[in-house]
Amino acid sequence: MLLKYFYDKSLAHASYMVGCQRTGEAIVIDPSRTVEQYLEAAAAEGLRITGSAETHIHADFVSGSRELADRVGAKLYLSDEGPADWKYQFADKHRTQLLKDGDVIQVGKIKLEVMHTPGHTPEHISFVLTDEGGGANVPMGIFTGDFVFVGSIGRPDLLETAAGVVGSAEKGARQLYHSIERFKNLPDHVQVWPAHGAGSACGKGLGAIPSSTVGYEKLFNPSLQYHEEQEFVDYILADQPETPFYFAVMKRVNKVGPELVRNLPSVNSIPSDDLVRSSHEQMVIDIRSSANFADGHVAGAINVPSNSLVQWAGFFVDYNNPLYLLTDADSLAANLRSLRSIGIDNVQGYFDIKAADVQRQFTEAYSSATPRELAARIEDGSVRLVDVRAATEFHEGHINNAQHKFLGKLLRELSQIDKSKPIVVQCLAGGRSAIGTSILQRAGFDVTNMTGGYKAWLASGLPNHLEEPTTVGT
Repeated sequence: MLLKYFYDKSLAHASYMVGCQRTGEAIVIDPSRTVEQYLEAAAAEGLRITGSAETHIHADFVSGSRELADRVGAKLYLSDEGPADWKYQFADKHRTQLLKDGDVIQVGKIKLEVMHTPGHTPEHISFVLTDEGGGANVPMGIFTGDFVFVGSIGRPDLLETAAGVVGSAEKGARQLYHSIERFKNLPDHVQVWPAHGAGSACGKGLGAIPSSTVGYEKLFNPSLQYHEEQEFVDYILADQPETPFYFAVMKRVNKVGPELVRNLPSVNSIPSDDLVRSSHEQMVIDIRSSANFADGHVAGAINVPSNSLVQWAGFFVDYNNPLYLLTDADSLAANLRSLRSIGIDNVQGYFDIKAADVQRQFTEAYSSATPRELAARIEDGSVRLVDVRAATEFHEGHINNAQHKFLGKLLRELSQIDKSKPIVVQCLAGGRSAIGTSILQRAGFDVTNMTGGYKAWLASGLPNHLEEPTTVGT
């Protein structure tokens, strides 16, 4: 048996290829849209990808199952559990096997048994793997998707917070409790292979270690220590990360079926004469570093550095409207892959950031200042401090007089910020606040970015506010 692990750090997404060398077959579990990595790995191992399996309808990235079906004729293995609203609508467009609890997928000498594990989503399934080629008749591992992570479990509130299904969070939490009880009955030696690692918004407190075992998680996973259902429900619904707005779009895209990449329109360079008009009428994202953007940029552009596109673009981009990029030809393909991984397919063109006639339009800048330079003005109220960190970070400690506005919601909540005073934007270390500064400047605010953020404030010995321990809902 061959087991190969793939990890996309920007999405904190793990996918797997399982192959039987004896028959030359392989299956991919929870593939991303960038399927070239699986095809290349299979070819290098002398395998052919014959199947693609999904644990559930994903909310945080575009699935690659349709791509694999289109490229190599892979058979799709999709959940048929859960209510009618959460069925795969593209299943009949490809060779597909719909799965129920107890069903078996056979890949050569490898057996994958379906285990219905609702809670994160109603249709969620896991795959229990037995390597029959080695003579084993007991399972060796389980692909848990977004059900059990290393040190955590999948959040049950996404259908409510992202898709607006009222009351589904508590219902999902109760389903998750019973799914966990079933998980605990697996042998302790069974390895756990989840679909996400640290940094994912699909759960809270995910570990950075790629895999674990059932026995280890039973001992040390905080979510598995509850023996009363209501206590578990209260725990799992509290302190979850903010839900990215694009999660609702991803649920729909992955249910209906993502567009094939080969059918997406080409993205071409646009004459610089259209740049200023575009930046005021549509969204233009400048992918340079925050330092370069602060020194000079096109009025109206929003700064989301290339390495942050996946994390933040889904909060800001209107999926129904055109998007333009300020990038260069060499970086375009990588930026498009990042955006398309979260379903942002409506990129209408790009402005070549290296072109001299584009750079001549970098007529805007914004100011930055250190905590010590800003402290007196924050204290006397002559400027308004906006803290764009997550709610949990803010409640663990923040600067006196700070107004909390989570960065992901900032563009939608501009009307709630008073323009009568200059604004100082602050985060933990200065990266997120730089993005926030560009958003506020685009909206006409007089704005300054606090360099070094809350860390630098504390390091300077300046006063801050520590809240009493509390449970902060999302």
